[in-house]
Amino acid sequence: MSKKKKRAKSQRKNEITKGIFTVLEGEPSKSFNYKQIASRLGIDDTPGRNILIDRLRQLKQKDRIVEVGRGKFRKKAVERKVLQGVLDVTMSGNAYVVVDNMEDDVFVPAQKLKKAFHADIVEVAVKKKGRGKRIEGEIINIVKRTKDTYVGILEKHKTFAFVRPTEGKMYTDIFVPIEKINKAKDGDKVLVKLAHWPEDADSPFGEIVKVLGKPGEHNTEIHGILAEYGLPHEFPYQVEDFANKLDTSIKEEEIANRKDMREVLTFTIDPKDAKDFDDALSFQKLDNGHYEIGVHIADVSHYVVPGTTLEEEAYERATSIYLVDRVVPMLPEILSNNACSLRPNEEKYTFSAIFELDDQAQVKKQWFGRTVINSNERFAYEEAQHIIEKKEPSIPENISIRNGSYEVSDEVVEAILILDRLAKIMRERRMAKGAISFDKIEVRFNLNGNNEPESVYFKEAKEANKLIEEFMLLANRKVAEFIGKQKSKKTFVYRVHDEPNEEKLMALNGVISRFGHKVNLKDKKSISASLNKLLKDVKGKKEQNLVDTLTIRSMSKAIYTTENIGHYGLAFDHYTHFTSPIRRYPDVMVHRLLQHYLDDGRTPKEEIYEEKCRHSSDMELLAANAERDSIKYMQIKFMEQHLDQEFLGVISGVTEWGIYVEIIENKCEGMVRIRDIKDDYYTFDEREYAIIGERTGNVYQLGDEVYVMVKDTDLIKRHLDFSLIGKKENV
Repeated sequence: MSKKKKRAKSQRKNEITKGIFTVLEGEPSKSFNYKQIASRLGIDDTPGRNILIDRLRQLKQKDRIVEVGRGKFRKKAVERKVLQGVLDVTMSGNAYVVVDNMEDDVFVPAQKLKKAFHADIVEVAVKKKGRGKRIEGEIINIVKRTKDTYVGILEKHKTFAFVRPTEGKMYTDIFVPIEKINKAKDGDKVLVKLAHWPEDADSPFGEIVKVLGKPGEHNTEIHGILAEYGLPHEFPYQVEDFANKLDTSIKEEEIANRKDMREVLTFTIDPKDAKDFDDALSFQKLDNGHYEIGVHIADVSHYVVPGTTLEEEAYERATSIYLVDRVVPMLPEILSNNACSLRPNEEKYTFSAIFELDDQAQVKKQWFGRTVINSNERFAYEEAQHIIEKKEPSIPENISIRNGSYEVSDEVVEAILILDRLAKIMRERRMAKGAISFDKIEVRFNLNGNNEPESVYFKEAKEANKLIEEFMLLANRKVAEFIGKQKSKKTFVYRVHDEPNEEKLMALNGVISRFGHKVNLKDKKSISASLNKLLKDVKGKKEQNLVDTLTIRSMSKAIYTTENIGHYGLAFDHYTHFTSPIRRYPDVMVHRLLQHYLDDGRTPKEEIYEEKCRHSSDMELLAANAERDSIKYMQIKFMEQHLDQEFLGVISGVTEWGIYVEIIENKCEGMVRIRDIKDDYYTFDEREYAIIGERTGNVYQLGDEVYVMVKDTDLIKRHLDFSLIGKKENV
């Protein structure tokens, strides 16, 4: 036989071998004889059948397939175990299953997702891991679909339609029968609800449940962000109607049941554009030289009563959502901006934590209960900051939120200065105990009347912000201690934060070492001290936002729970959320439970509150994701005005498909795709957080400064693409 014929026979032998495994692996629960396999592979000649029969015999002898009956073969079962976890689909289409208490995630190739979607709870069959190999598996069961609605663009045909999801991690389009498009037009951005996915269909079936509008229009895109996370943008009529019919007047008989604080100096300090003021501070000097400081919180639980439609809606929402151009409140406006907003010169029902503090900010006495207040002043942070810095009553016109310059009383100036001094003592004491100081830069936009971004600015926490923060922390901590330190355990809602994962901290060390920083992992105190030093050392440097972000990611997530494990980040053994019931449902629960115990009530069932805590934590995460996406949307909208403009940025992420670059001057982040870098063929080095050119050896590494140019903006998919010009030192 000639070499050419031998090579052809060998090649066909390999093709038939691959074909055997394709058939057997395609339906691993079935067995096939050689005729069935030949039919599947289209082998209808005698030489081909002979090769097939011979290969089946050889594969059986090598124990690679199993003969389960005379002449019937099945794929050999791989030793595997079944795990349950959450599916994380990547932009490439492959996925990982994140399993609790497991060091490595399970890799799942795209072809083995078996109709599971991102964030679904799934069962994954894991192959036995070979030495040095990653854990790999396939989805065998969808335990729970996390969501059943998706946002996408409608593509309408004559007798049917498809919705092409705009969410990057949704890997399939959705088939919609023409009678279920709900008057949507071709090209509309819509919300589609999944119905079912027939076994023999390439796409799941669904129906249009809402038309969001035309893609690219501002309201369409903002409503689309909310819809992606299953979040509302308006209240149902019955909820608004119920709230509007509430009696929100202040009654003498109700005042009689409360501590009357209306004559005590009281004021609020909030952002200048705030509409809801849910906390106020009162201040008075005592004869013994101490200070009585009241932390007064809107008494939302007075109006939001269990068993009502208002309560049900507040629970379902669980949190207000702060998008780049609007607030989606937890409570209707009649409450959030009126009855429960502690506006100046209006009597309001409040729930208060009142402390007697000495000159060193030590709590000597405390009192919790329902009150009534009348706020004397409303300050913006900028105004309070001016008083702290200048120590004078005159607030200049360019800072004042009122019309023109403004004079405040000497009494108020003195109160703010004393509160600032006490807050600094409390903060210093907290930091000494191991609290971590996260002052991450927050990006904000100045918008015009059409919600177009005119400029970017950064929100900075100054002394006035920290003054309010410290007294809110004091109230939250002391309320939690009051319940948590009782002789018998009482069901309560805690805000907890677990210690950071050592592996994540080691990974953080790997990144920050490139900038000359290090975290000392010796013990809990060393970790806290070195994290604070790190955050202080990077302040104002090019790597600040990157390091701040990565440090936060190395931390555990704070959650709500009835099991108190303390708050690592704040260095508190007891902590709760008491101070923002207008915008957080857990605070409403805390108010109710606190009053219940003040009235000597018996402890309720823990399971009920644990479920509510879990729901609140979940909703908080969804709201945070929506807020992040809205900022990303506005960043892209802003960068549309700067096409073909050169910017200096920092490489903030490295993946197998490209590098992420954050522009230094405005914190907008976009991607340079590897395929668009033309000077070499680049490969991803996961260990070095870098892409490396195979021919030139060029390295683009996490933290490198590079020049980029805006290449493309996509508001609908929220993608920002850059062209890479080069490293700073090479340009």
